[in-house]
Amino acid sequence: MIRLSHIHRIFKVGEEEVYALKDVSLELSSGDYISVMGPSGSGKSTLLNILGLLDRPTSGTYEFEKDDITSLSNQDQALVRRNRIGFVFQFFHLIPRLTAAENVELPLILAGMDPRERKPRVAEALDVLGLKDRAKHRPDQLSGGQRQRVAIARATIMRPSLILADEPTGNLDRHSGSDVVEILENLNRSGITLIIVTHDPALGERARRSIVMTDGSILADHRQGNPSP
Repeated sequence: MIRLSHIHRIFKVGEEEVYALKDVSLELSSGDYISVMGPSGSGKSTLLNILGLLDRPTSGTYEFEKDDITSLSNQDQALVRRNRIGFVFQFFHLIPRLTAAENVELPLILAGMDPRERKPRVAEALDVLGLKDRAKHRPDQLSGGQRQRVAIARATIMRPSLILADEPTGNLDRHSGSDVVEILENLNRSGITLIIVTHDPALGERARRSIVMTDGSILADHRQGNPSP
């Protein structure tokens, strides 16, 4: 599904070149469940941004579902990002003035979907995540766990093949975090590829495959002995 070949990402800081990623090569299969771990500054978020087409590598190639993504224009990359990749962030990134339903609906509006098709899909997504009675609530009227579930509904409303989650439980209490992990893992069981960046060893160990990064490079890449079912 995904093939990264000799990816480098270099940032200019004054006269100095900072290597955020150094010669990263990686192959991921459809339906994989992968955790990416490592200390701050190890390159985890840069890797996630490149996988999510939020950033471009300085050199190297990125193939996604057999398409050479690195050769696409910014506009074509945006279409791939909108239609095939879902994002779940630590701080939710919901629009404060919109209700839960309106936040979830937004990607469908941007895609030009007819309202008659949008509304039932949004209602179904909220119902599946236990948010049917919170559809008209704004983010400030929701708990942290509910806001993250709204964010997951928004991330999956376009039915992507890949979900990228950056510290998805980092801003939640233990109970809410467990609920969010279960939701993400259920999505993975349905066939969606799931990549989670986390500092939490317990969460990292739940994945079937664990990638450890340091100084912009992959230090370890192994299958877990007892992955989450």
